[in-house]
Amino acid sequence: MLVHDDAAVRVVTMNRPEARNALSIALQRELGAVLRAADADISVACVVLTATDPAFCAGLDLKELGQGVAPGTLTGDESPFAALWSMTTPVIGAVNGACATGGLEIALACDFLVASELARFGDTHAKVGFTPAGGMSVLLPQAVGLRKAREMSLTGHFVDAEEAHRLGLVNHVVGHSDLVPFAVRLGHDIAAGDQLAVRELKGIYDRGWKVTGSEAIALELDVFANRRLSAETIEARRAAVIENNKRV
Repeated sequence: MLVHDDAAVRVVTMNRPEARNALSIALQRELGAVLRAADADISVACVVLTATDPAFCAGLDLKELGQGVAPGTLTGDESPFAALWSMTTPVIGAVNGACATGGLEIALACDFLVASELARFGDTHAKVGFTPAGGMSVLLPQAVGLRKAREMSLTGHFVDAEEAHRLGLVNHVVGHSDLVPFAVRLGHDIAAGDQLAVRELKGIYDRGWKVTGSEAIALELDVFANRRLSAETIEARRAAVIENNKRV
């Protein structure tokens, strides 16, 4: 994990490029800790969450799952999803490349998104044989509408940055090299506001989806934690997803 501050904006970069920033247990723990530390730091007015190229996040680490690491084992005190859901500090997701499945859930848990022109978004849970555990069934339809969310999840089809913008999934699409600077500038705009009012506004928005979302997420976690697949099945399905989405 790479962390640096640009005045009151903290830039957090997932840095596991050799695995397309897949969410290993170690990465999840580190990301959760970094996010909580940022939220506790009164000098931080906004977090920009991004990743080292070429991908934003490929989702959960399927190699770990294939080796018997049970999904859904992180406690609320460790989970980066829980950290994002509970943060009072605004988080801007700066999506630099492929953003899939659990990675898409991380992005959806941010307050809003800026996408590189190279970004692509997809939900491949059905392709690899898992169900969501990071709020997908609530947050994706809120972002793109119920019918489009169903299409994305049931087909596993990806949408590019421009379509994501048209759907309302991302707020801005920018040139790849300008992604983080653009997101940081937005972070400075947030920092320029009254910070109590900013956090109160964020809290109001957050409560709106949690009223309807918490029960659905609890159901997701229960279903997800009880899924078991062999290493061979996981690897075969991963290979099929890669073959069908070579541009990811």
